Amino acid sequence: GLAANDIDLIILASSTPDYFGGFPSTACVVQRKLGITNGSAAVDVQAVCSGFVYAVSIADNFIKSGAHKTVLIIGAEVFSRILNFEDRTTCVLFGDGAGAVILSAASEPGILATKLHADGSHSEILCVPGSVNSGIIEGSAFLYMDGKAVFKLAVSVLEKVANEVLEIAGMRADQVDWLVPHQANIRIMHSTAKKLGLPLEKMVVTVDQHGNTSAASIPLALDVAVRDGRIKPGQNVMMEGVGGGFTWGAVLARF
Repeated sequence: GLAANDIDLIILASSTPDYFGGFPSTACVVQRKLGITNGSAAVDVQAVCSGFVYAVSIADNFIKSGAHKTVLIIGAEVFSRILNFEDRTTCVLFGDGAGAVILSAASEPGILATKLHADGSHSEILCVPGSVNSGIIEGSAFLYMDGKAVFKLAVSVLEKVANEVLEIAGMRADQVDWLVPHQANIRIMHSTAKKLGLPLEKMVVTVDQHGNTSAASIPLALDVAVRDGRIKPGQNVMMEGVGGGFTWGAVLARF
């Protein structure tokens, strides 16, 4: 029920922008294609698979500050651009996709708590290691992942950040109706749910349908669970992501 010019901020999470070098930002491209002419802000966020969680947290803080009222949050990836299709350890895991939500100011809080983290000392375990100098690509332009190292770190930090947002919100894990994790792989997702004491039936899983779509995976999973009626108004939903950087974070929301 909104017009395009009701949007006063666009935050687009992606690690595969449309333009080489990342500018103009893909958020600005989306603004133009939507016909938004009100001069509202538009910015890209790059936190890889944690990107959507980062974007929601940033939007929440902008709204709470009064700087913005209606924020379009997008997670979009074209990972096929950076996959080596001869490397079966990575190319079969990832997919392309996009999802979006609108976050608006309201009298009652919908975002109950957020928490973001990063640790650049782990930057090399999940990355595209190449660089560009004078138009020449130096090193690899394809995604590299140390799967074992990513798994070990992911299951540790996801449990911690989930407990952090629960503490901020003053809630217990058994009050979470749905866990919507980044759809990295089923082992990481199952491990996180188990550590939190959540039954697997409370976890939304779409990795078998979409693969790992990085910043798009959480909004895609949200869309599936809202459309099929699992997520209902008034329920508490935890979203959490972990990705290259190394970045991770969580959002606890009431729908």
